[in-house]
Amino acid sequence: MNQLVEILLVEDNEGDAHLTLQALASAKMRNRVSVVEDGIEAMEFLRRQGRHAGAPRPDVILLDLNLPRMDGREVLQELKKDPSLKTIPVVVITTSSAEEDVVRSYALQAACYVTKPVDLKQFLHVVQSISDFWLEIVRLPPKGG
Repeated sequence: MNQLVEILLVEDNEGDAHLTLQALASAKMRNRVSVVEDGIEAMEFLRRQGRHAGAPRPDVILLDLNLPRMDGREVLQELKKDPSLKTIPVVVITTSSAEEDVVRSYALQAACYVTKPVDLKQFLHVVQSISDFWLEIVRLPPKGG
């Protein structure tokens, strides 16, 4: 299986985005990662609006919760209300380990919730594990929704 997997990374921390891209680059499965820095841009990307008119439909979204302009919880809520986008699996990957964030994310239909480790080596391991699971093991919904 040599299919290209489209990933949307919604992350405002440049360092975390860089590390995530690094970890995904070593994935066994071919992938292309698009990065946006806030929730409003994420929704523009997903709806192919403005400068994102030609954006690919992601197969999976890696979503931080603590974002400027529109936070990840709001993105998740908007995404899951939209019939054309709601089948895209969303992996919440955030620094928050607050129980209310975990509960709310699952209530908003997140596919899974991962707390970012502070340790660099552990962070890379977590992203690689996410990659292994979502790119190699899971069967993703078809591109059309």
